[in-house]
Amino acid sequence: MRVIMALVPYALTRPFLFGLDPEQAHDLALGAIARLQNTPAQLAWQQPRVSDPVTLAGLRFPNRVGLAAGLDKNGRCIDGLGAMGFGFIEVGTVTPRAQPGNPKPRMFRLPDAQALINRLGFNNEGLDSFLANVQRAHRFRAAGGVLGLNIGKNASTPIERAVDDYLLCLEGVYRHADYITVNISSPNTQNLRSLQSDEALNALLGALQERREQLQRQQARTVPIFLKIAPDLAPEQVTVIAHTVRDNRIDGVIATNTTISREAVKGLPHASEAGGLSGAPVLDASNAVIRQLRQALGPTVPIIGVGGVMSADAAVSKREAGADLVQIYTGLIYQGPALVGACAAALKRHALR
Repeated sequence: MRVIMALVPYALTRPFLFGLDPEQAHDLALGAIARLQNTPAQLAWQQPRVSDPVTLAGLRFPNRVGLAAGLDKNGRCIDGLGAMGFGFIEVGTVTPRAQPGNPKPRMFRLPDAQALINRLGFNNEGLDSFLANVQRAHRFRAAGGVLGLNIGKNASTPIERAVDDYLLCLEGVYRHADYITVNISSPNTQNLRSLQSDEALNALLGALQERREQLQRQQARTVPIFLKIAPDLAPEQVTVIAHTVRDNRIDGVIATNTTISREAVKGLPHASEAGGLSGAPVLDASNAVIRQLRQALGPTVPIIGVGGVMSADAAVSKREAGADLVQIYTGLIYQGPALVGACAAALKRHALR
């Protein structure tokens, strides 16, 4: 692949973006990417993709670095974000019906900790709009990129009816996804994390697996399912989740989502804001869950590690903890697109040791 360096260094762009309200900056950046993707202007952020192919869950990933869900909730920027060198992109979380999310302000930067707090609450345009956006994307997947679609429940759906929302989303995204992620770990939808408990999780995953088997027969294609879990789990909870994943033949686990802990950011501005904390302070807790999962799942079940990847060394630490692939989100905001290639190159070197 011809090496194309970004025309606009992120170090020049970040001060402007960080001078804005975090959600305003997020919307501005995504709006620009959505408008300019697949045009010559994309050279402003385009990065070469490191080639380090690996096959997991029946999918061939061009390299081990992906974009975590949450950045592009509506799937508007798949091709543009893919041009940063990602091997895989995960978009969503999508819910069956459009919803505004939680009241603003709902995103906060903690620069001294290289962290963010968000309580967005699955704000998205709903399943129909999401799928229309996904179908418009073409270049990233044509170039071998893997696309994950992340599904959740509407805030207005009672937790006892959550399975209905997940099944609606599964049916909607199945035809269009390379893999599907079941998000039960956001702290910003009331009672959502209760689905990580033993009985609720078994019921949810059992229903999803049964419906997947039906869709597989109807569409003659198998789409892997991953479960995304929280970092705020006791070791015994991680063990139960691992056993439930195996019992229901779920293909893999994404570890982890944001944390509700504030131990690492006490005393910093905005540290007391409600929501999920992401960025550097989550690294150790996320890696601990990955290690526990790997021990409980054995060597063959895929794990995608996410949480606190702010550098190439942090990405390698995910692999050393037991993750097969790595995702970034907050690191992209703080470090810019160059982080993608740096992480992918470091993981390639690590694999060759």
